[in-house]
Amino acid sequence: MKLRLHITCEIYTNFYNLSFIIPLKPLLNKTTKPFIIYVLIVLMISIPVYYFVVDMIWQNELDEHNQIIVEKTAYEFNRLNLSDQELDKSLALWNHIQPETNIERISANRVKKDTVYTSEKNLPFISEHKTERYRCLKKVIYVQNKPYLFTIRTNIEESHETIGVIAMVTVFFFVMIVVGLLYLNRRLSASIWKPFRDTLKQLKSFKLNSQANIEFPTSDTKEFEELNQSLYKLIEHNISVYKTQKEFTENASHELQTPLAIIKNKLDLLLQDKDLTEKQYQIVEDMNRALTRSSRINKNLLLLAKIENSQFDNSENISFDDLLHQSIDFLQEHFDQKNIVLQKQISSNIGVNGNSSLTEVLINNLIINAIRHTSPGGSISIQLTNSVFEITNSGSEKLNADLLFKRFSKLSADHNGSGLGLSIIKEICKFHHWTISYKFENNQHIFIVNL
Repeated sequence: MKLRLHITCEIYTNFYNLSFIIPLKPLLNKTTKPFIIYVLIVLMISIPVYYFVVDMIWQNELDEHNQIIVEKTAYEFNRLNLSDQELDKSLALWNHIQPETNIERISANRVKKDTVYTSEKNLPFISEHKTERYRCLKKVIYVQNKPYLFTIRTNIEESHETIGVIAMVTVFFFVMIVVGLLYLNRRLSASIWKPFRDTLKQLKSFKLNSQANIEFPTSDTKEFEELNQSLYKLIEHNISVYKTQKEFTENASHELQTPLAIIKNKLDLLLQDKDLTEKQYQIVEDMNRALTRSSRINKNLLLLAKIENSQFDNSENISFDDLLHQSIDFLQEHFDQKNIVLQKQISSNIGVNGNSSLTEVLINNLIINAIRHTSPGGSISIQLTNSVFEITNSGSEKLNADLLFKRFSKLSADHNGSGLGLSIIKEICKFHHWTISYKFENNQHIFIVNL
C-alpha cells in the first residue's frame, strides 16, 4: 500500500515538475492550429482547381455556342433558296460583317471532321499590345448540297482576371472561416470545458493530508463524468491507503521505540556492572552502539515516511537565518573537537515558507554531514542568501553523485551514520519544493540548496 501511494505521489510530482520544463499549450490551441493550417492548404490548392474547372466549363459552353451558331447559319442559308450568284454575294457579305466567322467553298475531297481548338490572336486595332484567347470551331456545312468550311472564333474571358477574382473570393472565405472558427471555439470552450476546468480546480486545491471529501461538479458530457468517477475512486483509494500508512507510522513509532528504549536502559545498567570482564564489557558496548544506531535508523525511517505521506504542515513563516545560527551554536563543540575552521557568510532576515522542524533537520543534517566528512584541521564554509543555502567542506575525492541521495548508500568508511541523512535532506527539499545539488571543485565538497 505504501508503494502504491508513493507511486501515485511520484506521478503527480513528476507531472508538476515537468510542467516547468516543457512549455504547455491549451488543448484548444492544439486542435485549432492544425485545423486552420489544413483549411489554408485546402483553399490554396482550390484556387488553381477552381480556375481549371471554371475554364473548362466556359470552353465547353463556348463550343456548344459555336456549334449552335454554325448549324443555325447553315439552316437559314438553306431556307433562302438563293441562286449561286446570290449565294456567293451573301456569303461574302456575311464574311465581311462577321469578323470572327468565315465561310468558304471547299471541294468534296477537303471534307473533314469537325475541329475544335483554342488559339491566341493579337488585336491590331488596340493601341496596347494585347493578346486574346479564342475558342475556335471548324465545321463543314452543306448549303444547297454544296460543302462549305465554316470557321468561327469566340473570345474567352481573360485568364488572369478569372484567377484573380477566384483568389480574392477564396481569401475572403478563408478569413471568414478562421474568424468564425476562433469565435465559435472560444464560445464553445467556455461552456463545454467548464466542468473540466472546475474538476481541475478541485484537484489543485486538494490535499491528501487534509483527508477532506472532494466534490466534483456534475456534467452531462459522458467523458467528463467518467473522468470524475475515476478520480473519485482514485482519491478514495489514496485516502484509505494514506490512513492505513499513517496508522502504521504512528503505531511503529510508539511500539518500536518503547522496546528499543528498554533494551538500551538494560544495556546501560549492564555496563555499570563491575563484575563484567573486559571482553564482556566490549561485547555489551558494541551491542549498545548497534542499538543506538538501530534506534536512530528507526527514527529516520519514520521521519521519511511522515515526509512522504505529507504529515507535516508547510504553511509556517520561517526565519532561516535564525535557525542556521542556532544550529551552528549547538554544533560548535563538534567544530572545536576537530579543529575545523568555520567561515560564515549569512545574510539577515531570510524568510521562507515551510515547516520549521523539517527545516531545522535539513540544516543540522547538512552541517553534521560536513563535519563528519571533514578531516581534522579542515575547513567548512556556510553561506546563506535570499535564494541559496550553501555548505562547503574540504575533501580529497569526489562523491558518487548517482548514489549520493540514495538510502543506505555508503560513500565513506564512516559507519557511525545511519545512511539516511542525505536521503532525508532530499525528501525535505522535495517537500518544500526546493532543489539540492552537489559538486566537487578545488578539493571542496559543495552542497547547494536553492530555496
